[in-house]
Order: sequence, then C-alpha cells, then structure tokens
Amino acid sequence: MSASPRSQRSSSDIRSMITEGTASAVAVQRATSVIPIVFAPAGDPVATGLVTSLARPGGNVTGLSAQSTDSGAKRLELLREVVPGLRRLAVLGNISNSLVVLEMREVQAAASALGLEIATLEIRRAEDIKPAFESLKDRAEALYVVTDPLVNTRRVQINTLALGARLPTMHGVREFVEAGGLMSYGPSIPHMFRRAAEYVDKILRGTKPGDIPVEQPTKFDLVINLTTATVLGLTVPPSLLARADEVIE
Repeated sequence: MSASPRSQRSSSDIRSMITEGTASAVAVQRATSVIPIVFAPAGDPVATGLVTSLARPGGNVTGLSAQSTDSGAKRLELLREVVPGLRRLAVLGNISNSLVVLEMREVQAAASALGLEIATLEIRRAEDIKPAFESLKDRAEALYVVTDPLVNTRRVQINTLALGARLPTMHGVREFVEAGGLMSYGPSIPHMFRRAAEYVDKILRGTKPGDIPVEQPTKFDLVINLTTATVLGLTVPPSLLARADEVIE
C-alpha cells in the first residue's frame, strides 16, 4: 500500500534535525548538506570532521561537544582516589570507532605520565569482549572503559566480567554505573539536550547553524556505585562522595 500524501514528508519539510552521538551526526551530515543539524552531543566534532572549528562550525552543522577525548586524565585522577595504589590499568575500547581510538590514546598518554602500566583491550565486535578479558589474567588492577554504541549495548556483560575479575571500572556515562560499574564522570547529557533545544530555537528563528559556536560542556556528573565498591572491597573517600552528583546504593 502506498503512503497517503499526508503521511509523506520530503526533506524540504524538515527544518532541523537533532542527533545523539558522533556516529549518527556524521551519518546525517553525509546524507544532507542543506538541513540544519544539531548534535547533542558529539564526542570531538573538530577531530572527527563534523565542524571546521568550535567557534565557527561552518556548513549546516552545530551543537554541543562532549569533548570526550579531553576528559580521560580527569577520570584517571578520580579512579586513583578510589584505588590509591593503582599501578596497572587496562583500557577497553572499540577500535573500529575513530573517536574511541583518540580517547584511548589520550588515556594511555595520561596513564604513562602517572607511571602506570597499560594493558590495551582492543575490540571490534561484541564477540571480542570475553576473549579480551580472558587475555588480561592478572595484568590489571582497574579498567577504563571507553564508551561507544557497541560497548554501551554490552555494558552489563562488561561490568559482570569486570566484577568477576575484581576490577574497579571507570566510565564516561552514568548508564554503566547503573549497570554495575564502579563510577563514571562525564558531561551531563540531560543538560546538553536542554541546551540543544535552544540551538534549534535559534535556527528556527533564522540563525544559520554554521554561525552558532559549538558549546563545550559546562556541567559534569560524577556518579558512584557504593554497592559495587562494597563488592570489590573498596572504601570510597568521604571527600569524593561529597563531590558526587549521584551515589547509587
């Protein structure tokens, strides 16, 4: 059955689009150079080629940057507060995602500067996750998980394997902590979506997306799972708990 005229929409009917995540923003950008696109957020829009610069995006794309590749050092700092004697760190990420590779490099550089030994767990598909953990054996005392769509869909499995290996975990988004991870630190996604609505409003009022600067995160959320800490035999410093935006018990 063919669609009725009322149910049909052409690209000329769409006045703006909101995307979530770098991959979806890149895909939509490739599909259209006309429809205004607001990403909320993208990991590193300059490095991934979404925009020319944060100040002058150009083209039909703008939005909010998670700057995920800039937060690795801070996450390590927080992780070491909970695991003060940390010497060996594993980093897990989907290396088929270019943004993940950028973040893994930053984390490796930050870890090396701290004198940590690094074990890299490179995956490309869900089937690679379990063998990656099996290859670790006793080579790590904590795990840094780089978030992307593949890893996100397997967050329960990853946290289950990490707990089985007695590895405290650090993540970029709270959903992993809700699924049993130890802690997360990253930009507040709800706050970014509220800001994205304001971007859309500007575009609908006539401002070109390429003239709206990309906004970097101003609100970060620290989430800690005390239940997981107890299972791992860790004591979270009261000073860190006081700084947490959310504590899961």
